[in-house]
Amino acid sequence: MTEPTPGRRPRAALAMSPDVASAVLDPESRVALDALCDLAPAVLEDFTTPAARAVLADTELLVTGWGCPPLDDGLLRAAPRLRAVVHTAGSVRGHVTDACWDRGVEVSSAAAANAVPVAEYTLAMILLTGKRVLESAREYRATRTRADWLHTPRTVGNHRRTVGVLSASLIGRRVIDLLRPHDVDVLLHDPYVDEAEAARLGVRGVGLAELFRLGDTVSVHTPLLPETRGLVSRDLIGSMKPGAVLINTARGAVLDQDALTDAALAGRIRAVLDVTDPEVLPHDHPLWDCEHVLITPHLAGSQGNEWRRLADTAVSEVARWASGEGFLHPVRRERLAFLA
Repeated sequence: MTEPTPGRRPRAALAMSPDVASAVLDPESRVALDALCDLAPAVLEDFTTPAARAVLADTELLVTGWGCPPLDDGLLRAAPRLRAVVHTAGSVRGHVTDACWDRGVEVSSAAAANAVPVAEYTLAMILLTGKRVLESAREYRATRTRADWLHTPRTVGNHRRTVGVLSASLIGRRVIDLLRPHDVDVLLHDPYVDEAEAARLGVRGVGLAELFRLGDTVSVHTPLLPETRGLVSRDLIGSMKPGAVLINTARGAVLDQDALTDAALAGRIRAVLDVTDPEVLPHDHPLWDCEHVLITPHLAGSQGNEWRRLADTAVSEVARWASGEGFLHPVRRERLAFLA
């Protein structure tokens, strides 16, 4: 595939939902992209219209985002000059197809940037649940009376708490980094991480069953793949310590949700779920009213001012590609199966 010519602005287009483009790419980011490439004014969310086909005919670079249609054979026929894709979010699995890889299209993702707020959310939940902040706040509001703090159970607190991390993904590794200043013991299960790499990460590698059996908190960061669907099984959930916390910011279907529901309703374990299966649970689902479960509306990933981090990453990657440097955050076909 022909490399970009340094000094010449490549022809580029935005491919995403217009609402996403307005949210993620603020005016300053759009100006920065305009300075780097010959950016088409329209945002493409349908590649089949005559207007879109006219833009795609000369497009060398697509800046994609949430709502981008699949980059399939039809798109590649309409965009014969397409050489690179810069994604302004995390996973590219929903729109980058085998046809792109077969052509040799270069792909970059802002997954590393999007990992930052997810890891921050996870750290916050680990520390808050370790201190039982939510339960204490609920009881305080109900009683308006402070309990005798000298009788606090020794299961409360974060000193030498054991945190299990499921998967050394971008987010999982970032969580490990953020846990370093805290006085906790970190376990990791990832079949692709050997003992030497675990040592470099500062964690102890363990088997999947051991992770769930020993963890006071277990945080799930594995991508949803055919082999990971239902990975966190009823047996694993049943083996968790009484009062242990299960945090899921990955995908709802990685967990056996029925088993989680049974364990939480029985008061055996606690859970923080930023994702569920389905994404929004039915209105009458018992987890909504379970006092041992906190459900948040898939907010751990980039939102609000955090979108600027995604935009800055995309602008930087466009600049590198246009200058012939190559991407700092490339997505490799052979690694796609391990990504969220």
